[in-house]
Amino acid sequence: MLLSVHPYDLPLRDPFQTTHESRTVQPTLIVRIAAEGLEGLGEAPMTRYYGLESGRCSRELESFIPALAAINSTELREGGVQAVLDRIGAEGLNPFLRCAVDVALHDLWAKQAGKRLGLLWEQDRMRNIPTCYTIGLAPVEEMVRKLRAFDWPVYKIKLGGGADDLEIIRALREYTDAPFYVDANTGWTARQAIDLSGPLKELGVVFIEQPLPADDRKGQAEVNKHAVLPVLADESCQTEEDVEKCAEIFSGINIKIVKCGGLLPARRMIARARELDLQVMAGCMTESSVGISAIAQLLPELDYADMDGSMLLADDPAHGVSFDFHTGYATYPDRAGTGAELKSPVATR
Repeated sequence: MLLSVHPYDLPLRDPFQTTHESRTVQPTLIVRIAAEGLEGLGEAPMTRYYGLESGRCSRELESFIPALAAINSTELREGGVQAVLDRIGAEGLNPFLRCAVDVALHDLWAKQAGKRLGLLWEQDRMRNIPTCYTIGLAPVEEMVRKLRAFDWPVYKIKLGGGADDLEIIRALREYTDAPFYVDANTGWTARQAIDLSGPLKELGVVFIEQPLPADDRKGQAEVNKHAVLPVLADESCQTEEDVEKCAEIFSGINIKIVKCGGLLPARRMIARARELDLQVMAGCMTESSVGISAIAQLLPELDYADMDGSMLLADDPAHGVSFDFHTGYATYPDRAGTGAELKSPVATR
């Protein structure tokens, strides 16, 4: 199997801001694993907040070229993705990079089987979960403009601990009846989260995501006890080991496959969350349709979804899973694998 790495700069349609950073371009790496005339694609967004840099990460991924080249693709077909990851020693990779390899192998494995990836898993095919569309943190007038310019059935609203957080939701509510998810990105105190939960519920907010810093477990326990809205963990739930810890102080978890290292650990996290009676959301970073198409394979296993990363782009280098403007539900391409393909062919290094 031949691995190659391809850097892209993804331009955003609008500047995107959270409490952590603001950006207009998102660098990303597309990983390609080719064998038997087929290719699998995976993606690792180079998110600055997590200290990722394209050149260094490309070199780290390319160091696995010899190990993959020594593996016959029949080992993937017969042994599955985990067997190949174990053979090449991928456990030591940064989770974002391990995710890109994991997804590329899943894509290739499903193409070997001639089926869409999700159809190879045991899932509830009748379950439809809409994705939200995210309105990034900005002056309230700018957030209103973005919401009015993109009519969608459910929104995630980024807030950040400012005195005008509630006023932002009130202003947005004047223009839509759609449900809101609120993501505070660790920007609130426990007191703010508790006090805001009541008015936010009255304004049609469904849940609050990660109101407090991940290390404030005492504060989060108070929020979990007294808030009138469910609270989902994001920064507090990055790995498989975090799921049980979150069950003590959250109503649910938001899984991001790049943070946990791929689809394999993500599906184990979902299974464990269900055992612990936690609600489950899968989220995304700002990434192309390569990454989004992989995450979308999890939709029948979720309660909520945030898979709008490619919709935030001015130019997506790939085709893949898309979402219906009226329902927010996924439309899967009639292709094997994750359904993602690059718009322009890439040269093999």
